[in-house]
This record gives sequence, structure tokens and C-alpha cells, in this order.
Amino acid sequence: MRIQVIRSGGFAGIERRAVLDTAGRPDAFRLHALARDVLAAGPASPPQGVPDGFRYEITIDGRTVHCADPRLSEEQRELVQLVLKEGA
Repeated sequence: MRIQVIRSGGFAGIERRAVLDTAGRPDAFRLHALARDVLAAGPASPPQGVPDGFRYEITIDGRTVHCADPRLSEEQRELVQLVLKEGA
């Protein structure tokens, strides 16, 4: 499974991108579960965020959902943090 996160917005408005491939990862089962939950709960269009808040575009195997601070679910927050931290 290929998971891409694009974070935009924030005070400086700097975009950050990362991609994580779950193949061969020991935590792949957990990542797949998070991805499934994120796809089920995320809207296809960008939600209204807050001024200077981050907005996220999460693409999982070609399917894209959007979310924004401060209204991220626990699953969205965990997946975004993992991909931005460990992805390329």
C-alpha cells in the first residue's frame, strides 16, 4: 500500500510532502487499519479549517481524502504523523 500525505497551510504556508510504502514493514497491519479508517471517515473535498492551521491531503492507493486542523480524528493524526516522520 502506498500512502502519500501533503501538508499545507500553517503560519508560514510551507508545503510538506511524504510518501510511505507499507510493503515489508513490520507495522504494515496497523498502517492498513489506519488507512482503512481514514478513507472511511475522510471527506473527498477539503474541509473548512482555521486560519494558520494545517490542511492535509491523504492519498492511499490512488484514493484521496482531506482533513484539517484542529478537527483530525485520532486515526488521521496518527497516520499523518507516521507518514511525515518516516516517509520519503
